[in-house]
Amino acid sequence: MSQVMESIKVDVPVRIAYNQWTRFETFPLFMDGVRRVEQVDETLTHWVTRIGGVDREFDAEISEQIPDERVAWITVDGDIEQSGVVTFRPIDPTHTEVTLRMDFDPDGLAENIADTFGFIDRHVTGDLKRFKTFIEERGTEGGARSAQV
Repeated sequence: MSQVMESIKVDVPVRIAYNQWTRFETFPLFMDGVRRVEQVDETLTHWVTRIGGVDREFDAEISEQIPDERVAWITVDGDIEQSGVVTFRPIDPTHTEVTLRMDFDPDGLAENIADTFGFIDRHVTGDLKRFKTFIEERGTEGGARSAQV
C-alpha cells in the first residue's frame, strides 16, 4: 500500500469548504481525471475516472462523516483498492485548512512507476489547488446535493 497526504489553505469558512467537498457530483469540475461521480445513496458513490490513460469505474462507501470536520471513504466495488480521509480545520473564521490523506494499492507497472516518482502526490496537489480556486471563486458551495450521513 502507498499513501499520499497533502494540505491546502482555502480562503473560505470551514462550513463552505466542507459543504462543497461533500457535493461529490461536482468533483469533475476540479479533479483532473474524474469523469463522473454519482451519489447512489447517503453513503455510496459511484466513480468513473480516466487517469494517465487508464479508465476505472468503482464504488466508494463513506465510512465516516462528521460535519465541518471530516469525510472518510473506502472502495467497496471495482478494480481499485483505496481508502482515505479529508479533514477540515478552521484556521480562523474565514480560512480553512483542507488535508487529504489517501491510501491506495498501485496496480500494474504504470501505476507503480507513477507512485515511485511522485506523480500521484503531484496529481493530488493539483486537485487540491483546483479545489481552492473553485471554491474561492464561488465564495459559497454550489452544485449537486450534499451527502449527509
